[in-house]
Amino acid sequence: MVKKKRVMITGAAGNMGGETLKFLRNDLAKCELLLFDLDNSTSRQKLKEYERLSGVKVVYGDLLDCDLVYECVKDADIVLHIAAFVSPAADEFPERTMQINYGSAKNIVDSIKKSDRAHVTRFVNIGTIAETGDRMPPIHWGRVGDPLKPSVYDYYAVSKIAAERMVIESGLRYWVSLRQTGIMGPAMSKIEDPIMFHNCLENVLEYVSDRDSGRLMRNLCISDIDGELNEGFWQHIYNIGGGESCRVSTLEMYQVLYGKLGLTNLDYVIDPKWYATRNFHGQYYLDSDKLEEYFHFRRDSIDYFYQNYLDNLGALVPVAKVITKLPGGQKLMGAMIKRTMKKQAVKERGTIRFIEENDIEKIDAYWGSKNNWEAIPAKVSEMKKFADWDKVIKLDHGYDENKPTSQLNLEDIKGAAKFRGGECLSTDMETGNWAGKLDFKCAFDHTFTASPKLMLEGGHFCPQCELESWNYKERAKREPFFAQVWNPIQRKADGREYMKSYQN
Repeated sequence: MVKKKRVMITGAAGNMGGETLKFLRNDLAKCELLLFDLDNSTSRQKLKEYERLSGVKVVYGDLLDCDLVYECVKDADIVLHIAAFVSPAADEFPERTMQINYGSAKNIVDSIKKSDRAHVTRFVNIGTIAETGDRMPPIHWGRVGDPLKPSVYDYYAVSKIAAERMVIESGLRYWVSLRQTGIMGPAMSKIEDPIMFHNCLENVLEYVSDRDSGRLMRNLCISDIDGELNEGFWQHIYNIGGGESCRVSTLEMYQVLYGKLGLTNLDYVIDPKWYATRNFHGQYYLDSDKLEEYFHFRRDSIDYFYQNYLDNLGALVPVAKVITKLPGGQKLMGAMIKRTMKKQAVKERGTIRFIEENDIEKIDAYWGSKNNWEAIPAKVSEMKKFADWDKVIKLDHGYDENKPTSQLNLEDIKGAAKFRGGECLSTDMETGNWAGKLDFKCAFDHTFTASPKLMLEGGHFCPQCELESWNYKERAKREPFFAQVWNPIQRKADGREYMKSYQN
């Protein structure tokens, strides 16, 4: 009898992990599941039904517990590392965020190596779209390999960048990093937090549903278990996205959502001055179809989120539709919604709070300057709106991407390093070896080692610059590669250095 493969899922009680579990429970004839999550009432409630299933083991604990992680990982054939400490909570506890998000991934990688299965165990790391940060128009189309630019104060993204770097350079034979986008579903429809005002009105995202995310994870596992997954899939970074039907700007999303309540004039419900104009994250993907070609997981469109939103409002929907049909009804309903939303904007981390307290550091981060904020019109109808959404500005990665990777040599790497404002210090390189580490110096004279894959495919470069501060204005002056994601969306006077407040 063929031995079943063991799949370990971290964060099994979470949003993406829970959906993954729902799909994989139907494949227990092919695999055993080890479900890992924190020991709390929420996790125990969500995983209670799985504790009784044959072929499923539930472990409650902490991923920072090295011994426990090793006991779980040592016999795993596939590890889906989905668990994470996420924003907005993550941004309030920088040190804890780095400990959890970097430390958990490091413990898993170390455990795989300790088990002497580094050449066998599949490790699926979940990264984030937040790694590439603010990509407002006109540079709203992106792909893997673009510069990493986590937004100021986004410690979740910073921790995920550090974890991804470690995974890429780990030496594991079977690793992959999947950068997750915004996950739409019931959880997203219930968000009530100041972070909603950090999402700029003209920001874009290529969302994916919670269900499609779970289907992706399931199809990856079963494809590998069945021996159908091409070896070429591994040792790469991919963007997870729902495709064309899941691409939407924040303003367009509001137009549809409020339109379903009968609100056709957004001036009644949205004050543009409450919304940041930069320093969030999001983009449309030029390369998300790669995962779809492998795993055929897409089923949902953005309409799935709209329906979740309406379901969450419940009986309020027909009431709103009646009110907005009455004379003055749209204005009344809009005022009611604005009052509710303002309660979030005035909280800690809220955009109105930044302005009221004249918090210049926050104002500069989210608008560029106080003058920029003052210039924002008070009405949506008065906004000068971006319209050329289909125009693609494809960023230069600093080397000939038409050249087969098997032919890339030291001169290619030297040129790419120079484009990043630095220098490749190594004097020899095996042609086509993307995994071998080379010596580099960055534009700020920090020295470090990195593989060509980390730099060219991942968009990573100097780890010290990444860990010390957000110093984007100065980096853009010295690094042509990075300037591509800074200069087009910042005014000349905008930008300052922000030190990162955690212990490395």
